[in-house]
Order: sequence, then C-alpha cells, then structure tokens
Amino acid sequence: MSKKNKAGASNLGRQLIKDRFGHTPRRKVDNDTMLHTTELQDGYDWGRLNLSSVTEESSFQAFLRTAELAGTEFQAEKLNISFVNPKARVGLLSKTQEQQMHQKHEEHRDQLKIPRRPKWSKETSAVDLERSENEAFLNWRRDLALLQEDEEILMTPYEKNLEFWRQLWRVVERSDVVVQIVDARNPLLFRSLDLELYVKEVKSTKMNMILVNKSDLLTQEQRKYWAEYFDKEGIRTAFYSATLVEEELKAESAKHKDTDSALQLEEVRKAAEEIQQSLDAVEQTLEAIEKKIQTDELKKNDLSVLPGDKNSPRLLSRVELIEFLRHVYTGPRHTEQHVTIGMVGYPNVGKSSTINSLMTVKKVSVSATPGKTKRFQTLYLDTDILLCDCPGLVMPSFVLTKADMLLNGILPIDQMRDHVPAVNLLCERIPRHVLEDKYGIVIAKPLEGEDMERPPHSEELLLAYGYNRGFMTSNGQPDQARSARYVLKDYVNGKLLYALAPPSIDQAEYHKFPERQRKVIEESQLPGQQQRAMRINKSTAKELDHQFFEAKPNHAHVKGRSNFPHVRLANDGNLVASTSQSGPEAKPWRHVKKERREKLRKKFSHLDEH
Repeated sequence: MSKKNKAGASNLGRQLIKDRFGHTPRRKVDNDTMLHTTELQDGYDWGRLNLSSVTEESSFQAFLRTAELAGTEFQAEKLNISFVNPKARVGLLSKTQEQQMHQKHEEHRDQLKIPRRPKWSKETSAVDLERSENEAFLNWRRDLALLQEDEEILMTPYEKNLEFWRQLWRVVERSDVVVQIVDARNPLLFRSLDLELYVKEVKSTKMNMILVNKSDLLTQEQRKYWAEYFDKEGIRTAFYSATLVEEELKAESAKHKDTDSALQLEEVRKAAEEIQQSLDAVEQTLEAIEKKIQTDELKKNDLSVLPGDKNSPRLLSRVELIEFLRHVYTGPRHTEQHVTIGMVGYPNVGKSSTINSLMTVKKVSVSATPGKTKRFQTLYLDTDILLCDCPGLVMPSFVLTKADMLLNGILPIDQMRDHVPAVNLLCERIPRHVLEDKYGIVIAKPLEGEDMERPPHSEELLLAYGYNRGFMTSNGQPDQARSARYVLKDYVNGKLLYALAPPSIDQAEYHKFPERQRKVIEESQLPGQQQRAMRINKSTAKELDHQFFEAKPNHAHVKGRSNFPHVRLANDGNLVASTSQSGPEAKPWRHVKKERREKLRKKFSHLDEH
C-alpha cells in the first residue's frame, strides 16, 4: 500500500509540472508559422510603432538587425581574441595614434552623414514610402559600417531605430530655426555638421543655431573663445545654463511664497484700513507700472544687440534667451502666427532641462537615457514662439575610444562593462592633486623605476577612493567597479571639471586647474591596513629587500613545537636520532600543555592581511 501511494505521489508531481510548464502556447505570426527573429518587421506587422531607442548593439544583434532590414541571410564569423596588460593605459591611444586618428577624422568628415528622407509626393502610397525609407536607411547604415571597417574609425553608437529619425525629419520640416543643444565642455562632439546641411537641403531659408548649454561651467574668457570660433564658422550661438536658471526659479518661488504669506497676515491685520488707503494704493500701482514699462524698454534696448551679426559670450538668462529666439529669425515662417524653434540634441546635454526652464514648469520628462522622449511635441513658449521638441538622438560622430563616450555621457555609466579605460582617461585629464583635494584621499605614488610625474592608474585611484568611502567586496578588498561608477558620474555631472578647447586654442592655456589645497600626506604616514589596501601588488621594494635578507629559520613548525630533542642535525646534514631521549618513536608534543600550543593561523596571520 505504501509503495502504491509513493508511485501515485510521484506521478502527481510530474503531472503538475507538465501542466504548468509543458504545454506553453507558442506565439504565431499571421502566416501561421512559428515566430522567428528574422520575421519581425520593425513593428509594422504588430499594428504599433517600435519606439525603443537602439544606440549600442552587440555584434550578434547588429547582424540580426541588418539581416532583418535587408531580408537576407548571414553567416557568423569567429573573432580574434587578444589579451592586454591591465596596467599600461588600457583602452587608450598613444600620442602618435591620436594624431593619426585625428587626421583620419578630418579626411573622412564629409562621409559622416545622417539619414535623409526620400523624396515623396501626395501620390506616393504608404507602402512605397515605407519601402523607400527602409532602403535609404539600410544604405546609410551600410556606408557607415564600411567606413568603420575599411578605415578602422571608431564612431559613437548612433541611433539605429528608424522611427526616431522619422521624428527628426518631421521636426526639421516644420521648424523655422533648428537649434542644436550642445554641452559646453565639448561642443564639437555634439555638433552635427551634416544636420546643418540637411536643414538647408529641406529649405534654404531655414536657419541653424547652436545653444551651448551648461555654460556656467565655463569662464567668461572660455565662452569668448567659443563665440569667436563659431563666428568664424558662420553660425549663430547663444550661451545658456538650464541648471542655473532652474535654481534661480526655485529661489524666486520660495521667496514669493514667504512674501505672500506675510502679505496675507498683513491684510488680516489692516483689513479695517483698506478703504482709507485705497487711493494711495492706486497711486503706488500706477508708479510701479510706469517703472516696469521703463525697465522693459531698457531691457529691449539691451537685447537689441543680441540678434546682431556677431555672437556674444554673455551667459543669457531666461528672459534674454526668449527674446533672442524671438528676434533671431527674420525669414519666411512655416506658420505666420509664430516662429517655430526645433530643439535637437544628444541625450544628457540638457535639452529637456532647457525646455523646462524656459517654460518655468515641467513639460518634458528629463532622462540621460536615449528614448525617454518617444515622439516630437510642440509647446507654446509665448504667443509668437512655438517650441518643437525632438526625441534625443545619438547621431554618428567620430571618437577616439569608447572611454570618450562614457566621459561625455553618451553611453550610460550604469550599463558599462569595463570601467578601466574610462577611469584611465579621467586620470589623464584630471591631475593627481585635484583628485586628492576633491575626495580627501591619498593616491598611491608610482613605484621605484617608474615615472614619478605619470598620472595614476585606474586601480590606484579606485582603491584609494573605495577604501576611503568604505566600498569593500566580500573578500575584504576595495570595490573598484562601484567606485568607478561614482567617480565617472562626478565627471559627467561637472564636479570634476575638464573642458576641451576650440581647435585653434592651446588646451593648457584654455583650461587651468586650481593649485593644491590640502597638505601633502606621505603614504608612509598612513595606517598599515590602508597602505596595503591602496595597492594590488602588496610587496614594495623595501618589503622585498626585507624578506630576501631576513634570516630564514632552519626548523619546522609542527603543532606549536619547534625543537625536537630526539632528533639532531649531523655534520653531513642528515637527521639522526638522539640518544638522550626515549627514541624517535616518542611523541615530542606529549608533555606540552594544550593551552600553550599556538595555532598556525595565529602564527601566520600576517599572510592573511590584504
């Protein structure tokens, strides 16, 4: 009876598993076939738009997407694997390689393009237009892939979803002024020259403009350099800081709340005297209106120079930027009632923050990840100004290494797989004393035989930072990956400031770092545990010399006993039994008290220290 019950229970459990996992209904497509990756058609077969941003793909995903667009099969190829030294400028180029890559970038600048919308008319059907757009988009991707393979040029992981480029086409077609929002620390990386050409191709009367956001990170002299550079390029430029404006708006709103509450209390107290003071209040109101009219006229006189021929290095406020956008364009408009301003930019350059600061309320969600804004949207800034917000697009641009894209905020830091190249590049840009002053740490100095003026390696910075912040792994070592995310985010947010100079200005003259603020602390003055945590290679030159010249013991440690009275060393070096003891078969630890035995883990505990 027991065996029968056991068999029934076994069958019951197996049947439950089959019912739950064994008969999962499989999804099928319209032609009643099984769903394969190559049968997906960019969302059109599903009655919806595929609006997920695609910037960085693995090689396998790139093959699948290319085969999907072309409708052809492919064959995978094995890639060569190379091992690199993890300490010698990993992921970075030498000075000679950087010069060669810059020369290649200049030679192939004309081939760096964005996809164009194919010609179409009212007679063009939706199917034909979709087919022509897919073909043009596929040819564009092939040209960029060939440029990368043939010339071995590294590009930013540009947007590979056609729907986002369709949104850009619509924004360009209906905008009078296309504003490219760039980061003040590296404006040329975020500027697309081919987008400016495409705007003129759509309609020659349209205007291009550059809005240098985060300009509060630059000095007046640095903004002057960029204003002169863009003057030579022949493009209008304005300097703005959305973060600074938002902080000012918050301070004003808090001040107004305090004044409103005080006024309400004052009104309650003086409610009986309002009728007697009504005439005085009217007179004060008239005087205030007259003063406001005079200040507005003065502001207009000051702003009249902004839409001139030359760019101004002045950091514009919210009101000044609105007036600048109102008067900067004088050509024929797409809509007669208002001027349409198209806002285009990379993710994380502050495009959404700029729009929110201009509108004084949150109209656009803010995110550093591509694809947060799905479709373009129109917002009335004023009765005669219409903002057209485009989804954040990562356009193709030349870069030297992948570390450049991480430091410039193009790639998300939380999704990075290798932090060593990016931190190495950060250490080359930010001096050692600035990092020590910023974080209050002591970075390990170079070893003997190395260049004492070299920048620190990534592990040297991250070990010191991780130990100082308490970021430790399970085996008691500083967590380098976690520390790298914090340090890189500080660089992207501007807490570790490094601004690139225009091509005609020397970088050392353009950006000058502050002098050392904290007192220099020698590594030997730190606690021993911190000194060991600051280095992966624990043995320094002094420790190696000490270990080599130290007298080594000539006896073994067995259960706390080092002397064996029944064994002695003969003249020829052999071990012989001593006659004074009871013989070699005697146990030497028999007469030793148990509490006096020293455990091996205590005797050799110094070897376990990190």
